[in-house]
Amino acid sequence: MPIGLPEFSSKGGRGPEALVRPLLGARQSSVFSIPSRAALYADTNDFTTIEAWYAAHIRASEVAKTTSDPPRGVSIQAFGIFAKIRETDALLIARPDLRGRVFESHPEVAFCRLNGDQAMQLPKKIKGSVNPAGMAERKALLCRHGYEKGFLDQPPRGAAADDFLDAAAMMLIAGRIASGEARPFPDPPARDGFGIPIAIWA
Repeated sequence: MPIGLPEFSSKGGRGPEALVRPLLGARQSSVFSIPSRAALYADTNDFTTIEAWYAAHIRASEVAKTTSDPPRGVSIQAFGIFAKIRETDALLIARPDLRGRVFESHPEVAFCRLNGDQAMQLPKKIKGSVNPAGMAERKALLCRHGYEKGFLDQPPRGAAADDFLDAAAMMLIAGRIASGEARPFPDPPARDGFGIPIAIWA
């Protein structure tokens, strides 16, 4: 989840998004632009209908346009994770002591860094469906970093196969952060209005 929210969004989203996209080649569309904090908190209701959800997306986009230059709305994909971003944001506002223990990363940036700074060649999904060749490419890389293929082939109940591989990559990045090997984008991290670090680590 993105950590650290801007009061005003520039082209390309926060600084970290703009920095990591060039590393990813054809995979860069997986990095969503995160709008202003005001847009993220524009509508915090629980949605009981799909119509209400889309209406909330429109409201968030309107706020995002007034707090960005050039004016930019919110993608459906980014809006889909707003509730989780707010949950993380609220925790880090309330618990400053966690800011040195909770880090943001991104699966495709993680795979790129684990692959010797070479972006993955194949997508994990094509038109919403899992791409077996892209999954195999990522499993092979994870196995080179110590995972067993049998483990990666059996995601736990309720976990999507591609999300499971993302989580496996995040575990490796957590290890790199703990050992001092990980790199933040930007370096050093920026800070938002609450002092929360803004960086993607990998």
